[in-house]
Amino acid sequence: MSIARQHDLAERLDRLLPQTQCGQCGFDGCRPYAEAMARGEAGVDHCPPGGDDGARALARLLDVEPLAYDRARGMHKPAQVALVVEADCIGCTKCIQACPVDAIIGGSKLMHTVIAPLCTGCELCVPACPVDCIELQPVDP
Repeated sequence: MSIARQHDLAERLDRLLPQTQCGQCGFDGCRPYAEAMARGEAGVDHCPPGGDDGARALARLLDVEPLAYDRARGMHKPAQVALVVEADCIGCTKCIQACPVDAIIGGSKLMHTVIAPLCTGCELCVPACPVDCIELQPVDP
């Protein structure tokens, strides 16, 4: 496959992925996973946020056998968003550093907040917080 076709395929695969940038697939984000699939180096079953429907859509595009997503990589969950419990935030900035989409703002030793429309619900900020002041809530429909 030519480089241009591989790039086009990676682009199309990336558009099917949920853009959580969570890394549960084993790659540094959705685009690197899409590129690996386009090169034939990764299967369609690596994305828990996409669930079985996502794995089937990827398989259709690649014209390969549909697979259920690999449950060992994590559980498929409804869309969620992080929320900082303001009264408990100590302003350590660890959540900001962990966020792959820059959805958390705040300054050192000041309270932080999540910009909800930017948050992908990847959960990477939760273990980074030393005071457990980040909660995940379902996205309102």
